[in-house]
Amino acid sequence: MAEPWDSPPCSVEMPKLEGFEFWSHTLGGARHVVAPMVDQSELAWRLLSRRHGAQLCYTPMLHAQVFVRDANYRKENLYCEVCPEDRPLIVQFCANDPEVFVQAALLAQGYCDGIDLNLGCPQMIAKRGHYGAFLQDEWDLLQSMILLAHEKLSVPVTCKIRVFPEIDKTVRYAQMLEKAGCQLLTVHGRTKEQKGPLSGSASWEHIKAVRKAVAIPVFANGNIQCLRDVERCIQDTGVQGVMSAEGNLHNPALFEGRSPAVWELAEEYLDIVRQHPCPLSYVRAHLFKLWHHTLQVHQLLREELAKAKTLEGVAAVSRELKLRCQEDMARQKEGENPAGGLPFFHWICQPYFRPGPKEGSKENRGAGSKRALEEEESNMDVLSKNKQKKQLRNPHKTFDPSLKPKYARCDQCGNPKGNRCVFNLCRGCCKKRAFKEMADCPGHGLLFKTKLERSLAWKAAQPRLQDPQQAGPGESGGLPEVLGGALA
Repeated sequence: MAEPWDSPPCSVEMPKLEGFEFWSHTLGGARHVVAPMVDQSELAWRLLSRRHGAQLCYTPMLHAQVFVRDANYRKENLYCEVCPEDRPLIVQFCANDPEVFVQAALLAQGYCDGIDLNLGCPQMIAKRGHYGAFLQDEWDLLQSMILLAHEKLSVPVTCKIRVFPEIDKTVRYAQMLEKAGCQLLTVHGRTKEQKGPLSGSASWEHIKAVRKAVAIPVFANGNIQCLRDVERCIQDTGVQGVMSAEGNLHNPALFEGRSPAVWELAEEYLDIVRQHPCPLSYVRAHLFKLWHHTLQVHQLLREELAKAKTLEGVAAVSRELKLRCQEDMARQKEGENPAGGLPFFHWICQPYFRPGPKEGSKENRGAGSKRALEEEESNMDVLSKNKQKKQLRNPHKTFDPSLKPKYARCDQCGNPKGNRCVFNLCRGCCKKRAFKEMADCPGHGLLFKTKLERSLAWKAAQPRLQDPQQAGPGESGGLPEVLGGALA
């Protein structure tokens, strides 16, 4: 019997709205938008954000190819997260193939109000997978993806992009996507090189230029930490809405213009998770964001939160953090200012301003990339928090690059090669070559040639059955007699 998630829910076929009609009618003129965030914009978090002023939410980025081939992936990431309160909703995919993108979108369109193509992810995994912001120079490919999706889907297709350094190229990029069939454009005002400690400020000038140049709704993304930023961005750029990612993670009530006590939102989120379960890693990550400033003060509880293995264990650490904050409030002196240059005391939801590469304890190292930062960090006396956790799990672990084993590389793919491989290849490449050439590689235990020779020798040693037309009626070697004897 087919499961309920094997096919999209039945719905009355409606004409597909485009551009401003799509934004004003289907999306309700949404101005406050929660960004697609991997492992962070799951159903429970979307519902919390909607309770506190968010008018439109995106799913986390989904891999189109995996979505097409894996029914469990579809079920866990979309079909089982259907909730009437979670609309309007846009499902975001990463893809680099028009057919695969459309196949995935067709499987998802019955559960959402729009399909978004991720053209903004700047992470190394996107570079390796050839998607996100690393497609922004392949205009012919993007045009074919959007054109096909616009033609085949019953819901509008949208895009989320990053800018080029040049404003005029960014404008031409946006116009190309609009012409291909994109019905709404989200512009993150940073280049793909601006990430992590090198993020810097987003350029609203780029966003403003795109908004003036296209005839479809535009959402702005970047530099949004409070409601005043939202209002100022709309006024300065003329966009239809503003999307928040990191600001929303540190204060889900951002779009309400409130900065409540952290435990208020933490407790509410945990209650929603009990109704709409999600992986514990998501919950833990959200609490690390919400309690970020408090965990700088009560650092022992940081380890407790990291080690919690159940939802109730995480909730217990959150309750303990609440008690510590209430004790800090009781000790607070009249007229005392928040420590560490924070706008509010640490128990209040507030923005987190990511330090640049020359700030904090890593001052003046002038690194040009994340890899450079990591390599320099490994040479410092103080390990990063992540490496400290790894060392707690394995006290013998070392992070000295000079002590890492050096591997010879495969001549074809660059993976570590087998030390005794006759072809100087890794196992995967060796297997393909040995099969193609019918050769042996004892180093990898591949014996194609030997097995073939054994098979041929065995066949040669078997007595041949006589041709039934040549065999006489009294000859015992005739096939009919053999079969007859067997049947008897």
